Amino acid sequence: MQVFWDCFETCGGKKDYKMKKTVLALKSLLPAEMALLDERYRVIRLWEQADREDVLFSQGDLIEAIVSTYDGEKVGAEIIARLPALKVIAQFGAGYDNLDLAAAKARGVVVSNTPGILTDDTADIAMMLLLNVARSGIVADKFVRAGHWKGGAFPLTTCLAGKTAGIFGMGKIGEAIAQRAAAHNMRIIYCSRSPKNDIPYGYYGNLQALAQSSDFLILACSGGPETLHAVDRTILRALGPQGYLINIARGSVVKEDDLVAALEAGEIGGAGLDVFADEPNVPKALISCDDVILSPHVGSATRETRSLMGRLVVENLDAFFAGKALVTPVAA
Repeated sequence: MQVFWDCFETCGGKKDYKMKKTVLALKSLLPAEMALLDERYRVIRLWEQADREDVLFSQGDLIEAIVSTYDGEKVGAEIIARLPALKVIAQFGAGYDNLDLAAAKARGVVVSNTPGILTDDTADIAMMLLLNVARSGIVADKFVRAGHWKGGAFPLTTCLAGKTAGIFGMGKIGEAIAQRAAAHNMRIIYCSRSPKNDIPYGYYGNLQALAQSSDFLILACSGGPETLHAVDRTILRALGPQGYLINIARGSVVKEDDLVAALEAGEIGGAGLDVFADEPNVPKALISCDDVILSPHVGSATRETRSLMGRLVVENLDAFFAGKALVTPVAA
C-alpha cells in the first residue's frame, strides 16, 4: 500500500489525484510507454502492491480503466464487479481470451486491443518454427556443438519447396504467413469462417480436410471457446506421419494430451509450438521430444513491436477519455 501512496505523492498529491483519471495496470508496459502512461494518468501498479485486496477495496471506486495484457491475469466478472467506475479495458496484445467480454459488455465497459502491429513479427516466428521443424535447425546446432559432425553427416531433412502449407485462420497474421511460405515456393491452402475473394489460395471449409491436404498445418486463428481444442487426435491423424503442426495462435486451440499421444505414436512428423495450454508450464513429454521445437510465446516479442503496442494502449485510453472512438476497439 505504501508504494501506491508514495507514487500518489510524487505525482503531484491531491491536485493530480482529482484531475487525472485512475488506471489500474495489471502488468508493466515497456519503460518508455509506462512513463507515458504515468504522465497522463494516475496509475496503480497492481503487481507492486503488498496488499492487492486493500488497494482494490480502498481505491476501487476511483478506477476508470484497466490496462491488461494478453499473457497476464484474467479480467473476469469478479474484478469488473468490484470496480464500479470502470469504463474501459485497454488490452496490451491482439488476443483477448483472458478478458470476460460478456461481463464487460453487461457493465457497459468498452474494450480495446493492439492488433496489426504484431503481424509481421508473429508471422516471422511461424516461419522460424516451420523452418526449424523441416530442416532441424536447432537439432543441427546441437549436433555441431556436441562434436557429432566428426562422426558422420547430419541426417537428411525436409524440403519446403513444393510442400503444402495449410493455414487455419486467414486473418492478417495468416496472410503474412502465407506470403512468407509462398516465398519458399510452398503451395498455400487455408481454412477460415468463410472464403476470402481477395487472396489466390485454395479454400477449405473443414479443418480435417485442410489437415489431410497439408504437409504443414499452421494455426493462426483466434483463441476462445470457438476454437477450443479444434486440433484434436482426429485432426492430427489427418495431418499424418509426414505432417508437421505449427502453432502461433493460442495453446487452447490444440488438445495438448492428444498432441503428446500423436507424437509418441508417430502419427505426425513433429511440431513447432510458440504457445501452450498452461503457460509457462510446458508438458515434460513435449520438452523431451526431439521432434518438437519449443518457443516461449514470443510472437510479438521484439523491442520495436512491444513499444508500438504500448503506445497504442495509451492512444486508446487517450481517445476514450477525450470522448472519441477507440482506435482499435474489440467488438463485444
